[in-house]
Amino acid sequence: MTETLDQQPLLARLEPFGQQHLLQYWEELPQAQRRELAAQIEAVDLKRIDSLFRGEVDQADWDQLSRRAEPPPAVRLADREIGSVGRLGITSAAAQERGTRALTSGEVGVLLTAGGQGSRLEFELPKSMYPIGPLSGATLLQIHFEKVRALSKRYGVAIPLYLMTSPATHDDTVRFLDENNRFGLPKSDLLVFCQGSMPAVDVESGKLLMADKHRLFLSPDGHGGTVAALTASGALEAIQQRGLRQLFYLQVDNPLVPIGDPQLVGYHLLARSELTSLAVAKQSPQDKVGVFATIDGQLHVIEYSDLPDDVAEQCDQDDQLKFWAGSIAVHVFEVGLFARAQAVQSTLPFHVARKKVAHLGPDGKQVVPKEPNALKFEKFIFDLLPAARDPIVVEFAEADCFAPLKNAPGAEKDTPEYVRQMMCAQHRRWLEAAGAKVADGVEIEISPLFALDAAGVAEQVEPGQSFDASEYLTAE
Repeated sequence: MTETLDQQPLLARLEPFGQQHLLQYWEELPQAQRRELAAQIEAVDLKRIDSLFRGEVDQADWDQLSRRAEPPPAVRLADREIGSVGRLGITSAAAQERGTRALTSGEVGVLLTAGGQGSRLEFELPKSMYPIGPLSGATLLQIHFEKVRALSKRYGVAIPLYLMTSPATHDDTVRFLDENNRFGLPKSDLLVFCQGSMPAVDVESGKLLMADKHRLFLSPDGHGGTVAALTASGALEAIQQRGLRQLFYLQVDNPLVPIGDPQLVGYHLLARSELTSLAVAKQSPQDKVGVFATIDGQLHVIEYSDLPDDVAEQCDQDDQLKFWAGSIAVHVFEVGLFARAQAVQSTLPFHVARKKVAHLGPDGKQVVPKEPNALKFEKFIFDLLPAARDPIVVEFAEADCFAPLKNAPGAEKDTPEYVRQMMCAQHRRWLEAAGAKVADGVEIEISPLFALDAAGVAEQVEPGQSFDASEYLTAE
């Protein structure tokens, strides 16, 4: 005999917060859907959601904080290029050597977050499965997986990959990886785990939005959810048991990330930092990237929407932007920071954003808003910066590390066309630096398995070699 679920305990849970509408269709739902809805309701911290909506949770006053901010402790690109010791007293050669030793010794792993869906790209699958390769059609996942394989080959040691999905992308991602044999990455070097989720609420009433009659609208709880997910999934324990000491962190939408860059790892280790961040120089005060800044002796990221215009426009004595260091969500973490942060991860602040959220209306029909109608709540991993020991920033050229896939074709930037153009431009530079000749109008795409970077291209290409037709260079 099938057990009938009682809705009264659920009503008692919902009524103090005015969320009874979640059970509006209870009577018409089959038992399986009732169980799914009940589990989602029981998993939501209704008191916390209510406090977030009412603004009762402390939010930083970034307008005031930014006015006493200073530039971050940083290694500038110009110092790296000429081998200067720079502000931190570390040469690029010393960093390269130290990072190479760390990678060769097997103490570095890779942490890749892939929780986003492709809806903004008008793509029905997880964003990680988007075919971004200019000539190959390789997906974002394939490119990153091949970079990890290429790293392992270069340094002669297995480098494991920890892939964080979200409830919305997990099953599709696991199936896709199985179908493609993990793009050649050994099964023992891959661990896929899932982050948590948060509901969205109506911007006016605070009522939780529903995706369907038996399902709340849930979205990933932000990359700050990595801390809790690492522990809850057992991934952190696996990382520690493997003897890893550093994790190279990135997000899946950026195929230009120099995964495992030895200089970045080396600066991190020589500075005895627990959290080192890659930064790009802002080209204008209005660039839509968060900025690294030191406030009251602690390093923070101030989101571009929280940085007042007059502060963003401040310049130093050389007439350069004072807050130049743009955050692109690429970091190196000491594993011990994650272990320690777990005890305080509940103190990471939630960031509140107004978003357009399609949902089920009171009449049972889908509502597709034209304007932001909902509040979403996320935690950001860069909020660990104040808790980290001796955090630093290392500047890279944007063309070498940052081309995120975010927008559908037709937008001004960060579209598939823009990303492919950036990839081809980088690969052309690598070839030309090796002495090759690439004809005008020719597009060359380089698989990480052919060459991981400019140094790898120089080992594969003869000076004077000509490329007169578009070509995908791969070792497979």
